[in-house]
Amino acid sequence: MRPTRTVEFSTGLFVLLGFAALFFLVTQITNRELSANGKSYELVAMFENIGSLKPGAAVSMAGVTVGRVERIVYDQQVYKAVVRMRINSQFDRIPKDSDASIMTSGLLGGQYIGVTPGGAEEFLKQGDRIEFVQDAFVLENLINQLASTFLRRDQGSADSGTQGGTQDKAPAEEPKK
Repeated sequence: MRPTRTVEFSTGLFVLLGFAALFFLVTQITNRELSANGKSYELVAMFENIGSLKPGAAVSMAGVTVGRVERIVYDQQVYKAVVRMRINSQFDRIPKDSDASIMTSGLLGGQYIGVTPGGAEEFLKQGDRIEFVQDAFVLENLINQLASTFLRRDQGSADSGTQGGTQDKAPAEEPKK
């Protein structure tokens, strides 16, 4: 009976360590603190389509994470999504004419906000709004557009009388004089 008890204890310990590792990973992934001192400021951007952007998504400049998406709400007055971003205070020199784009990480990756700096002498500060935005690129919309384009092309060739497999051809009309 001794080996069975050892196997049970080892299995239990292994499962317990697995849960501890999972708990550690979850706490690390959901950690949204931006800096050691916790200082940050908020920026706002309004988009017509945010795709699958979620709170907690990264805000980056030149590939470096400078903040996180804090909150997303829908404004019924202007019919746009209002995205509130929390930016680390060490990145306090973002020009006022910068633009924000919703980008996708890889082909099927998550979405984030990419900020491209402008050339203005003034910088964004607490509560400012990023005026220049580019909505999310939605792959489904592109596929639908391509499908409808090919459908129209196929219908156009069918309407012009180019049906495959028929040998009979209608006589051509004589030109009018």
